Amino acid sequence: MQFSSALLEALLAELTRLPGVGRKSAQRIAFHLLRSPEADSKRLAAAIVDLKANVHDCSICGNVTETDPCVLCTDPRRESTTLCVVEQPMDVLALERTGEFKGRYHVLKGALSPVDGIGPDQLRLRELLNRVDNGGFTEVIVATNPTAQGEATALYIARLLQPKQGVKVTRIARGVPMGSDLEFSDQVTLARALSGRKEI
Repeated sequence: MQFSSALLEALLAELTRLPGVGRKSAQRIAFHLLRSPEADSKRLAAAIVDLKANVHDCSICGNVTETDPCVLCTDPRRESTTLCVVEQPMDVLALERTGEFKGRYHVLKGALSPVDGIGPDQLRLRELLNRVDNGGFTEVIVATNPTAQGEATALYIARLLQPKQGVKVTRIARGVPMGSDLEFSDQVTLARALSGRKEI
């Protein structure tokens, strides 16, 4: 169904280009904006413009930042011999929320996917090798997503770093999520949970 307002249709077209926003969600957002005070819409527009103007990639780790280098790269309290490799900046946020990892990060900006035209040259792998060569890291934790692309990327990184002396390459463990039943877990998840078991 099309609305009689060309401006509303233009906004809906832009909103549906956002990830995870379908036509119905776009309509709810658009009508919420129409009902909201004009000041709210102006704040939202200003926040988007400020974001595009002032947030960029950290020249060291590739995470999003307003300052270069970012606060994670310049924090002297962070452990400097462990490097965690992730696909996207959202993964850094997820790991930071756990409060468990205190080392450094390296954001690849994607994962290997030949079908989508993403090869090694499209990722920040050259920068990763330079950091490992010059950064004094003794462990590289590969924390790519548990997808076919993430697994392929993890194996590629392990092969790249294999010749590096004194650098241990590890992969994050995966297993059965809390609150779920074993009967609903897939075979790969259960196999990984078994192989990654620890003494209690």
